[in-house]
Amino acid sequence: MKYILPLLLFIAGLFGSARAQTGAPPAMPLGVWADDTGDSHIELYRCGEELCGRLVWLRQPTDANGKPRLDEHHPEDSQKTRPLLNLTVLEHLTYNPGNDRWEDGKIYDPENGRTYSCYVAAAGKDRLEVKGYIGFSMMGKSHYWQRVKPQKPSAE
Repeated sequence: MKYILPLLLFIAGLFGSARAQTGAPPAMPLGVWADDTGDSHIELYRCGEELCGRLVWLRQPTDANGKPRLDEHHPEDSQKTRPLLNLTVLEHLTYNPGNDRWEDGKIYDPENGRTYSCYVAAAGKDRLEVKGYIGFSMMGKSHYWQRVKPQKPSAE
């Protein structure tokens, strides 16, 4: 009797999880996430069957003149005047059950104006690994985002 559970777990491991077999995606990691620098929050949201993200908070939302920060590093001049707040920075992420992650997406870094391939994977209950790369994912850099807990309204 004590060997049945380990045997069942071993067999389940050989054939993969039911989710991997059906291809049904897990719950999308929707919500607001703080990047690993603490300088920005990104809201992950559903865009059709894909996962997308936009900047919803910046530690420094304004420039030295008190004006909203703009996408000044974008390579296209026509895009340099758009505000950073609410800017879409993650898009086209689709769920891959074989890797158990959201991948084949793009991430835009407004700090340098570059766009990278990326994937997003759970790294814990309220933690995501977000990896941007050029070419092969093993050549990229992982960042770890923490879920931002909703704040309770203050009693004023």
